[in-house]
Amino acid sequence: MSYLEKLLEGVEVEWKPLGEVAELYGGLKGKSKADFEKGNSKYISYKNIFNNIEVDFENLEYVNVSSNENQYEIKYGDVLFTGSSEIAEESGMSSSVTTNSNEKVYLNSFSFGVRFNEGIVLKPEFTKYLFRSNFMRNEIAKTASGVTRYNVSKERFKKLQIPIPPIEIQQKIVAILDTFTELT
Repeated sequence: MSYLEKLLEGVEVEWKPLGEVAELYGGLKGKSKADFEKGNSKYISYKNIFNNIEVDFENLEYVNVSSNENQYEIKYGDVLFTGSSEIAEESGMSSSVTTNSNEKVYLNSFSFGVRFNEGIVLKPEFTKYLFRSNFMRNEIAKTASGVTRYNVSKERFKKLQIPIPPIEIQQKIVAILDTFTELT
């Protein structure tokens, strides 16, 4: 049992399939190598997601995006995931968007985002721990398949059961985990 699971033990928590409470969206589409050489817009790279529990807005990269393109912009509260990896256990690594950006920021094409539906209250400060917890990482790894490269199946990913604790419980868990991570 993971530390987060222990914190949720005994708490009245609603569990829902991710696909019922959120929309999945893709990263940049229709981009060539040249678009990344001289960019006018910021985007979150695969490495930024993989290496950080929350998006590092100090280390964004650039891509060329014209005003007539229809690209998804990331928003506060989104959770971003890597779409693949060389081993299943590293597929679907997450990074939560815990900062409001004043400018348009896009998502790398080898990644995908999760945006929670209106009325679903999951604090991004909580989701950064939730989707990196051992029990969720084990479930996410099961959604990946492949031989030399493991890709997350979006259909299986949408079926992941996620806990939706009351907001007060989320805040308590975040306070505990923030303190815990500061000590390590």
